[in-house]
Amino acid sequence: MFYYIEGKIVFCEPGTAVIDVGGVAYKMTVSYNTFASMAGKDRARLYTYLSVSENGIELYGFHNTDELDVYKLLTSISGVGPKAALAILSIMTPAQLQRAVAAEDSRAISKAQGIGNKTAQLIILSLKGKLDLYRESGAEEVKNGGANAADALEALAALGYTKADASKIIGSMNVSSMSVEDIIREALKRMN
Repeated sequence: MFYYIEGKIVFCEPGTAVIDVGGVAYKMTVSYNTFASMAGKDRARLYTYLSVSENGIELYGFHNTDELDVYKLLTSISGVGPKAALAILSIMTPAQLQRAVAAEDSRAISKAQGIGNKTAQLIILSLKGKLDLYRESGAEEVKNGGANAADALEALAALGYTKADASKIIGSMNVSSMSVEDIIREALKRMN
């Protein structure tokens, strides 16, 4: 129904966000990662999923389409409901979940609230090979640049560049003494 909702952040706490769009406030259930991405901001764009069930109607918000897509994959698994999917996405990014599934690391997945070892194993079986799209591309090139390079990569991804392209550019730069802003500025010059 709604692809995304963008507007002024009226209220934000772990698990809940309210965004005002032209005088209409939309309350959404969010993961901790989405909540953290909104911290300190006045405005936000959340990609949405509208859930209609016998218990009611609930709107879910996600800070990017990767998180939304993985949420849909998780809730398509029998026995994994909306709360369990949000619990997983609260402790891991889509790329981290991809690594856990690829490594068959049920312990990492079962750290999410309400997820037992059997459910974690079911998630691994169900998602094997389906999350390769969310693998962190170019992580090796960026890893040597430290936290500033990783932050710059996330900022460029938020601007709409693919992580693969951004990480190749950042990986080709000598970023050891550069600030996050300088890395972003130089990467944008090289990309354009």
